[in-house]
Amino acid sequence: MNAILESYFAIADTIAGTFGSKCEVVVHDLSHPESSVVYVANGSVTGRRVGQSFDHLVRQVLLNKNFQNDRMINYKFETMDGKKIKSSSVLIRDTQKEIIGMLCINFDTTIYEQMQNHLNDFLCAGDDKFEDGHEKDVDQNVMAVIDELILKIIGNTDVKNISRKKSVEIIKFMDEKGIFLVKGAMEKVAALMGVSKVTIYSYLDEAKGKR
Repeated sequence: MNAILESYFAIADTIAGTFGSKCEVVVHDLSHPESSVVYVANGSVTGRRVGQSFDHLVRQVLLNKNFQNDRMINYKFETMDGKKIKSSSVLIRDTQKEIIGMLCINFDTTIYEQMQNHLNDFLCAGDDKFEDGHEKDVDQNVMAVIDELILKIIGNTDVKNISRKKSVEIIKFMDEKGIFLVKGAMEKVAALMGVSKVTIYSYLDEAKGKR
């Protein structure tokens, strides 16, 4: 075997070790096309084994319009067992610039594509626009939820006889939960607790250690 090809074995191990169990690196000796595979780092990805032949060199690498400068980057194929593989291949030349081999990096993207599909399903939104007045309905719905939250947070607290410490605790909790980010929430809380907005602000300051 050409010593130049052997020098790529450590490179193959390094790449596979860097990118983990989903990454496989194969070194081919193209002087023996019928058994071109001479080294495999992490063959569990595609099941490649020493002594096998190349699969995608001609169709997906050499005949691809994006094959340039002796390499083809990020082409895809599917294994017999349904794995989605992203692959990059580069030809190896000797000191005389003759092609002697190829290094292929195969990365199993199956789980990532599944995650992407799940995310796309989760994040998809309809293209329908709100008609005039609908946005107001949405705002009212949001406020209804906020109102309910405020009522539940205050609960059965006797706001007329509540201690300042307890009031600060309630306001701090509401602030941490983002209640006061909603327009009008401050006024509602103040009204329910029977105090002014200024008092609510003083509770907030105290909760944040500003008093």
